[in-house]
Amino acid sequence: MIALTFRSRGHAVLEEVAVPQCGPRQILIRAIRSGLTNGTERNMLLGGNYSPGHWPITEIGYQHVGEVTQVGEDVEGFSVGDLVYSDTPHRELNAAEVGADANTILIPQGIEPRDAALFGVASVAMHTVRRADLLEGEKSLVVGAGLIGQFTAQLAAACGSEVWICDLNAERLAIAASLGAKSIELTPEAGSWATVREAGPFDVVFEDSGAPVLDRIFGRGFPGQSSPSGPPEAGVTRHVNRRPPRVVMVAGRDRVSYDFNAAQLHEISVLHTGHFDLSDLLEVARLTASGGLRIDPLVSDEISIEEAPQLYSRLVRDPGSLLGTVFAWNGSPH
Repeated sequence: MIALTFRSRGHAVLEEVAVPQCGPRQILIRAIRSGLTNGTERNMLLGGNYSPGHWPITEIGYQHVGEVTQVGEDVEGFSVGDLVYSDTPHRELNAAEVGADANTILIPQGIEPRDAALFGVASVAMHTVRRADLLEGEKSLVVGAGLIGQFTAQLAAACGSEVWICDLNAERLAIAASLGAKSIELTPEAGSWATVREAGPFDVVFEDSGAPVLDRIFGRGFPGQSSPSGPPEAGVTRHVNRRPPRVVMVAGRDRVSYDFNAAQLHEISVLHTGHFDLSDLLEVARLTASGGLRIDPLVSDEISIEEAPQLYSRLVRDPGSLLGTVFAWNGSPH
């Protein structure tokens, strides 16, 4: 069968691998669509902090949609022919775990496989928004209008938050605005953050970009006091309501630093978030089926899996040109 492999740094290939066996608490799934996880996969392809530190890398991606071809012993709730999502890699066949601790679900009727192929990234955003514990009426800022940022903005709005989103990419901001967020276009010059501060202060900031922006979010120093990291600067979040402000970081990076005095002054809670669990995935499926979460406007590319190696070259050199990318495993995607 065919599987995607990162053969060396920056080099993705399709190659033949052994067919997996279906275990007693597993189902065997033949791929129909799979979704690119832009940030994580680019990070791994370039040897970043998510990389295992060696080549080749074979466990790539976590968004797999397919048809059940075999059901293992002790498996309930799944049958041959079912359309399912699982957080398994880009492979023609996957043996997926099932049960309460596994991220494998039946796809509700009416949801297109190409939309379900982005359930994983949407579920990361769901997990992120849940970590923030948003209350209705709180104001939130999403930094980065990539795929996770786009889903975060929609899900934060569904909690009753007033959502703002900022990015350097005007096209991505236009999509976010069409889906209900208030957008701010940044420029490479630091001065554009003044517009973000004017829109705030924010109760919650979701840092989804991985860019060096933490001094813009937290600020630097006490008022009138210099900071070792630079002159004093106001942040975009501060303690103005009955709850401390929160900064939630999801994007991959090796280390982070921020000004302690500024964070202490406003008692900012710093939260980290990573993958997702079954409850996040089920809620994403429910919201998509009901129309509460829109995936289709975020799909920028749907291509045959045979074109994947060229797509990864594009991901390396021009990541901003990709948003939601879906691979079709059964011939032409159209």
